[in-house]
Amino acid sequence: MTGPRNWLTTALLRLVAGIAIAVPAALLLGASPAAAHPMPHSVVQLDVYRSSVDARLELPVDELARASGIDLTDTTTAQLPAKAKAVRAYLLKHIHPTTTDGRAWQVAIGALSLSRTQQTSTGPYRELVAKAVLTPPAGADVRRFTFDYDVIVHQVVTHVALVTVRQDWAAGRVDGKGTTQVGTIALDTRHMTVHALKVDLGAGSAWRGFVAMVELGGNHILTGTDHLLFLLILLLPAPLAVTAGRWNGLVGARSALARIGRITLAFTAGHSIALAVTALGRLDIPAWPVEAFIAASILVGAVHAIRPLFPGREAVVAGVFGLGHGMAFSFVLAEMHLSTGQLVTSLLGFNLGIELVQLLLVCLALPTLLALARLSIQPWLRLTGALLTATAATAWLAARLGLPNPVARAADSAGSHTTLMLAALTATALTATAWTLAKRHLPRPDRTEPAEPTDDHDPALVG
Repeated sequence: MTGPRNWLTTALLRLVAGIAIAVPAALLLGASPAAAHPMPHSVVQLDVYRSSVDARLELPVDELARASGIDLTDTTTAQLPAKAKAVRAYLLKHIHPTTTDGRAWQVAIGALSLSRTQQTSTGPYRELVAKAVLTPPAGADVRRFTFDYDVIVHQVVTHVALVTVRQDWAAGRVDGKGTTQVGTIALDTRHMTVHALKVDLGAGSAWRGFVAMVELGGNHILTGTDHLLFLLILLLPAPLAVTAGRWNGLVGARSALARIGRITLAFTAGHSIALAVTALGRLDIPAWPVEAFIAASILVGAVHAIRPLFPGREAVVAGVFGLGHGMAFSFVLAEMHLSTGQLVTSLLGFNLGIELVQLLLVCLALPTLLALARLSIQPWLRLTGALLTATAATAWLAARLGLPNPVARAADSAGSHTTLMLAALTATALTATAWTLAKRHLPRPDRTEPAEPTDDHDPALVG
């Protein structure tokens, strides 16, 4: 009896031990990587242009080291150039886009940089950011190609590369905010291969690019606090007359409307001319002098609202300063690397968007400007608005000359509250219009004294 019992006991122990080993092993092998330990994935962002595609590769350095043997874990920015040649060689070996009929694209790896980031399911980690330019053969379709890419994925079986499109003018994606997912690249564990991603961005059109540029132009003036503030501060004293070098009295509604119209049109002409010349001429102008010039223009406008510097010549000043604002607008187009045809279409759409929103904002501000000019507290309101504008302009000027400050950051953030700003302008315009109409229809007091009754009309004497 002893032998069989020992045999049975041994068999049971072996079975339990096998289960104890097999179950955790199955769980570890079969579970998704995120369930065991979330690992960051790679990101490939594509910017699609007329004749090439720019790619931004965001690669976790730990996974990159495991796949390539190039350890960047403790590498500083100053040390990165020493490893740049090896990194570029590795990337070129694993990025092979081709046309749909198999012809190879050219790949050039550009700037490399290191940064810290984190994804939704991971903690902070270091990543390598690499820029690449993908150029198809002459005549090939840049919107349809095969993306043979296995960076990191060829060695790290759990790794995934997410491919997205950030900018695509012909598809109406021009703002650089957000991305559209194209697909994912991962190891096919059944066949132990990495399949190339078929990229098909569909048929783009100039119309979609034009509409997108109209939206971008409108959004740019709406969120561009400095551009909007310059125009409004010049319009603020437009209904006022000048007496003895001071703002004093009114010029009348018709004259005020004419002034506001001239200032708005001059600013429009100035920035439209500069935008067209700078963009079509593809002039490479440093940004900081232009941005500093814009801050200075706002400061001048604020001082003019306090004490008239150039009364009657506001339109000329708006046109001259508008040239600087137009150069700043052109920076948006320069970043898109558009072809000449796309640039002309974009210029028309972008400028149209700016003008439509600018016209809307001026129309909303107009009733308030005319109503405020007739209030007894107008000087205090004007001075308060001018001083706040001058403070913001001074802070912007300092920041754009290399002295960052919290006031400039706060002023910049005001452009993110566009809905609140539009709601406030609309409510103020409606209130000002209602007040003006109500005041116009109020009965005017009769200033003539009533006549004294005569004896002939005295009822006590009748009869």
